[in-house]
Amino acid sequence: VIIAYDHGVIDLHEMVNVKIKNKKIETSAGRIIFNSILPDFPDKDGNTMEYVNDKMTKKEIGKLVGIVFSRYGSKVTAEVLDAMKELGFKHSTLAGFTIGVDDLKIPTGKYKLVESADREAMKIRSQYDKQIITDAERYNKMIDIWTSLTDKIANSMMDELEEDQGGFNSLFMMADSGSRGSKLQMRQLAGMRGLMAKPQKKMTGGIGEIIETPIKSNFREGLSVIEYFLSTHGARKGLADTALKTADAGYLTRRLIDVAQDVIITEEDCGTINGINATAIKEGQEMIEPLSDRIVWRYALDNVVDLITDEVIVRSNQLITPEISKKIEEAGYERIRVRSVLTCEVKNGVCQKCYGADLASGDAVSLGEAVGIIAAQSIGEPGTQLTLRTFHVGGTASRVVEESEIKAKHDGKIEFTNLKFVKDKKGDILVTNRNGEISVLDENNFERELHHMSYGTKLKVRSGDKVKKGDTIGLWDLYNIPIFTEFEGKVRYDDIIENVTMIQQADATTGQFGNFIMEGKDKKLYPHIEIIDTKGNILASYSVPVGARLEIEDGQKVDAGDVLAKFPRELSKTRDITGGLPRVAELVEARKPKVPAIIADIDGKVRFEETSTGVRKIIIQNDDGTQRDYGVPHGKYVNVREGDEVKSGEQLIDGNVNPHDILAVKGEGAVQEYLLNKVQEVYRLQGVGIHDKHIEVVVRQMMRKVRVEDPGDTKFLTDEQVDKFVFREENEKMEKEKKIPAKARPLLLGITKAALATESFFSAASFQETTRVLIDAAVNGKIDNLKGLKENVIIGHLISAGTGVEEFKKYKNVEKKKMKKAKAKAAAKEE
Repeated sequence: VIIAYDHGVIDLHEMVNVKIKNKKIETSAGRIIFNSILPDFPDKDGNTMEYVNDKMTKKEIGKLVGIVFSRYGSKVTAEVLDAMKELGFKHSTLAGFTIGVDDLKIPTGKYKLVESADREAMKIRSQYDKQIITDAERYNKMIDIWTSLTDKIANSMMDELEEDQGGFNSLFMMADSGSRGSKLQMRQLAGMRGLMAKPQKKMTGGIGEIIETPIKSNFREGLSVIEYFLSTHGARKGLADTALKTADAGYLTRRLIDVAQDVIITEEDCGTINGINATAIKEGQEMIEPLSDRIVWRYALDNVVDLITDEVIVRSNQLITPEISKKIEEAGYERIRVRSVLTCEVKNGVCQKCYGADLASGDAVSLGEAVGIIAAQSIGEPGTQLTLRTFHVGGTASRVVEESEIKAKHDGKIEFTNLKFVKDKKGDILVTNRNGEISVLDENNFERELHHMSYGTKLKVRSGDKVKKGDTIGLWDLYNIPIFTEFEGKVRYDDIIENVTMIQQADATTGQFGNFIMEGKDKKLYPHIEIIDTKGNILASYSVPVGARLEIEDGQKVDAGDVLAKFPRELSKTRDITGGLPRVAELVEARKPKVPAIIADIDGKVRFEETSTGVRKIIIQNDDGTQRDYGVPHGKYVNVREGDEVKSGEQLIDGNVNPHDILAVKGEGAVQEYLLNKVQEVYRLQGVGIHDKHIEVVVRQMMRKVRVEDPGDTKFLTDEQVDKFVFREENEKMEKEKKIPAKARPLLLGITKAALATESFFSAASFQETTRVLIDAAVNGKIDNLKGLKENVIIGHLISAGTGVEEFKKYKNVEKKKMKKAKAKAAAKEE
């Protein structure tokens, strides 16, 4: 084939039938040339490489190099990469690859799609003018229309480009292979530019961060004057952001390095029996991160057995390789326990088994590896990159269109757990509580999927129903949270007073009214709707938050399931790492959020009370009479209602959860999981993959201290911050001496505080607040044992990583002694 190609008989892309390893394979001349650079000799297990007969994109080449590396080692991989580079340069020169204006194919259906979106937008505009929807709803719906239109156009553009020139459209090949450009950039060239972001003062962003007017043109057609102006506006935001955020990203990296610098692999195995539960991450319907990705390169804590064949897939304390992780997932496991640095019991540093494999080589991590520094760099570096990424897209609003239904992913039987619901007059089932769940069970009653049901979800299934894959289980309103009645009766407004707590806005043209709850000046008023029966008894009371739109009149008769009011969901924000970097910083600094959520401290039943000052209180009482009170901020939407059963840790009032509250209510494991998942969420949105273990190393450092509550007979003082391991050692000593041990509660420190609270004053002083740290060290007569990297660098010692690690020093000393003995023997012989 290669001879025929060299003589110009066949083309590079011509399909040919070849006999390879006694198999007839249909392939192309180009693929045969590509395969010629791969190793043709057996690997360490005696197997040879399979013939590669796929389209090789950037991702596929990455996988292939990974396979070569794991099977043949670094020397062969280097040779293959070198040959690949030569081949690439040679053929890209021969190809003379370039793009011209005619490669930018505008999708044929674009204008029809734009017209229909315009009509949709007009409808929404008129609904707003007639006061049917609120301004916030209008804004949300507008953004959604244009976001989904942009995506539709982008998809049809990609499809048409793929068909163009028999799949050899240069622009498509560049983006499809992953060498340059992306669907997002191509969309701007030949699809539609889309929505642009506004430059705003707040980093985390407020309402209306996206400019509602979309740019319908693309660069091939050219922009109108207004579109050009909006574009400039977005592009300039990108440039300004880039300049400002690089500094932030750099400072975050520095703090991370400082807090994690003394985490070094110091032992082989700490022998702990603890670990963490690794589960697949799902967001509603969508699989965000499969179980296999979360457990790979870690050590299993227990034996994992195939439930059908009883074959052991992985043994306790065995490394989970990519092959094993896939097997575990295929065996139907949703969660398994793995070793983690969060539960490692080494006093200084961490052990090999808890850390898992070195991600660079896939082998067990070596003793003396500075995993703390690696972790800090792995989290900090994408921050620097992502800040620059906002400008790549020219401020095009990156908003994910959300789904509004739940579909079954497997065939099976429906089972309701803790689900309360009401039937409306149409026969639809509406969910009335927040902690209900629906599971799909297979024929062996094994749970295949689990869905958490939110309040107001309309169910399409009943308990015990059989469902097929793809069937709809439930639907909900994307833009509003409905407040509906569970009882039939008559409506009575309470504290809903016109022009005091309710504003009535009439539309001049249609005369239709819209009633909205507004913030009253009198804080004692608390607007709610009561449902009363024919005898005047109150059946239920529903609080109506500020901003809600009333759907019924005072005195109106209602049936169960009727909507009383609608409350707009959180307005769409541009989710972008510019908002994301401060979010990562907020999480790792363990800051209290500005608008914290109020969470339940105990399990129990909810009831409401009003104080004499008019402040409403949520009271939770459990079975043994313990009760907790929570004040309700004025006009806030309350998630629970009279008589609801709540579990500790459940949100009573929406907002961002304060990690310190999670620690106090649910304990260390829960807060560690929360921080890990929230940090990952920010990076995942930008398509950056960071292995969980890096974030775990930082979280471990944030949770090293405990606060002493009762010192007992120990040397500690009440309220003193002590290292967890020092505290444990002291208590063990007390127990041996039959004395009273101390009691303490775990602390969560932000990375800055944790870096300053480190045992080494050299490390802390070289980070921040030098004077204070040094004075503190002098007053307390502190001793620095030079355990970490930083303090050794400052003093000019060999750092305690790599060959400077204690184990290695011992080994070196033994070797020195051997050498001395050998020399002494030799000298004695000569004499």
